[in-house]
Amino acid sequence: MTEIDREDFRNLLDEISRTRMPFGKFGREACPPAGMPIYDLPIEYLSWFHDRGFPKGRLGELMAVVLEVKAVGMDSLFDPIRQAVGGRVTLRKKRKREVRFPDEGGSVG
Repeated sequence: MTEIDREDFRNLLDEISRTRMPFGKFGREACPPAGMPIYDLPIEYLSWFHDRGFPKGRLGELMAVVLEVKAVGMDSLFDPIRQAVGGRVTLRKKRKREVRFPDEGGSVG
């Protein structure tokens, strides 16, 4: 990453925080209503775009920045953004948790 002043970096993070994936596997259809936030896109997905070409325009530029941040192990940079919106966005279905207690005889049933 090139040298960037603090205010420009703050503005860049703000723009990343507001940008959602508008199409594809993590787009509006898969993650309604607006798509997955680009800072929560998996590094493998971002790497796929890196190898084949990021989308044209600002979306591609921002995705490239997110990949660069994640590739150097700094994904935690996005944690304050995640906390502000209630946590990491995921497409995984929440599993129902079942708690089973042993009966009087000691067996679980």
